[in-house]
Amino acid sequence: MLRRSHEYSLPFCLALVALVLGIFLTTQTATAQDAADAEPAAEAPAADAPADDAGGAADAQKEDTPKERLSVLAWTYKALTYYFWIFLLISVIFVALLVMNIMNARRENVVPLALVESFEACLDENQVQEAYDMAKEDESFLGKVLSAGLEKVSSGYDKAIEAMQEVGEEENMKLDHRLSYLALIGTLSPMIGLFGTVDGMIRAFSVIAISGSTPEASKLAEGISTALFTTLVGLALAIPAIAAYNILRNRVDRLALEVGITSEGLMSRFENVRK
Repeated sequence: MLRRSHEYSLPFCLALVALVLGIFLTTQTATAQDAADAEPAAEAPAADAPADDAGGAADAQKEDTPKERLSVLAWTYKALTYYFWIFLLISVIFVALLVMNIMNARRENVVPLALVESFEACLDENQVQEAYDMAKEDESFLGKVLSAGLEKVSSGYDKAIEAMQEVGEEENMKLDHRLSYLALIGTLSPMIGLFGTVDGMIRAFSVIAISGSTPEASKLAEGISTALFTTLVGLALAIPAIAAYNILRNRVDRLALEVGITSEGLMSRFENVRK
């Protein structure tokens, strides 16, 4: 029996990404907790006996690495402020959309070879009804186009081709709509980053205006770091989103063209059918 193709939805991909993100955050939290618990035990014997300077410096560098990483992450979170949660939400949605579009743009979900071979075999044996049932049960792009054509073939070959073109345009539009959200993320992310840049610079200049000639360096750095980090994260999201959109768009267009050529080739044997 022919295997039916499965269409991956955004909620499914969001749940998958959220699960992976939850596992990653849980692992990082456990690692940070282990590093925090091990730090006092490592500091205790340091006061009892002198140690070699080179060895002590190396050990201290190794012990401070987890703590330094935590401080950098905390400083990054503080610099991004509420932009952190905005970019985190956009990142999760972007990964889910990317996974969904990659899965839906597979050849098995658009032009499955098994359907082409089985459909052609049924037509060779003049089993039109079996071919129709096979295409109707298949959820792929090609299956929907072929079933639409066979439904109208009794009205004439021209009507069948017209029905196939209508369904093909509809399915192609669905794929394009899913891809358009990647382009939307690629457009919005740098805009949000630019908004954060302006916000951070306003904060920095406000500190200078209030403090006068001697502004507090830490408060001034907060505004500047917000401006820089939001721009960086916005671009880091926009670049892969735009690249993925263009790559997948070219693939979808190529597969849609292949669907049109394959479906018309399979239906060409009904060319002499008239209304």
